[in-house]
Amino acid sequence: MNDYPIYLVDDDDSVRRSVGFMLRTSGFTLQVFESGLAFLHEVGKLDPGCVLLDIRMPGMDGLDVQQELNNRGVLFPVVIMTGHGDVELAVKAMKGGALDFIEKPFEKVVLTAAIKECYHRLEDASHRHSKRDEAKLRLNGLTPREHDVLAGLVEGYPNKTIGYDLGISPRTVEIHRANLMNKLEVQSLSDLLRIAFAAGVGENRQTH
Repeated sequence: MNDYPIYLVDDDDSVRRSVGFMLRTSGFTLQVFESGLAFLHEVGKLDPGCVLLDIRMPGMDGLDVQQELNNRGVLFPVVIMTGHGDVELAVKAMKGGALDFIEKPFEKVVLTAAIKECYHRLEDASHRHSKRDEAKLRLNGLTPREHDVLAGLVEGYPNKTIGYDLGISPRTVEIHRANLMNKLEVQSLSDLLRIAFAAGVGENRQTH
């Protein structure tokens, strides 16, 4: 169970020591950060792991750190640690993608249960990565124009709008759409979109 590292981010030295001791004596690999900025500075070099993130910290609070992780596309599962009365903030964090929140002071069993959930998420993520790689391979055979049409379909645009954006006729969009469905061996738009989403099409698309 203890294959993934734990990243503990908390400005309170006593929490870092007590939680750190609890985790290390349970056999977890632990890395400790005393601020959100310190964690974000290193996160690009870190192996996938579970983030235990304090919600109230000076400078960047837990919500800010979580948002920045999302912005950077860092998909480490996050467990928010809250003090009494911070449940409303924790709910915001959950809406922002946090896996769970635990209230301080917490029992060892509560902490390890949350970490176990993190590990399940990390295992699922590695499975999703293999699905993503497979989907990306399937899209490699598309022409640049077919990729453009697929990106428009992912955005939910009708043929007419896609054609307008690309400077081609709706009929030409229809032909490209038929060709890419044929290449990907799918019969329906929903099957087509499933492959596109699995491959991450449109994730980094910017709105103008």
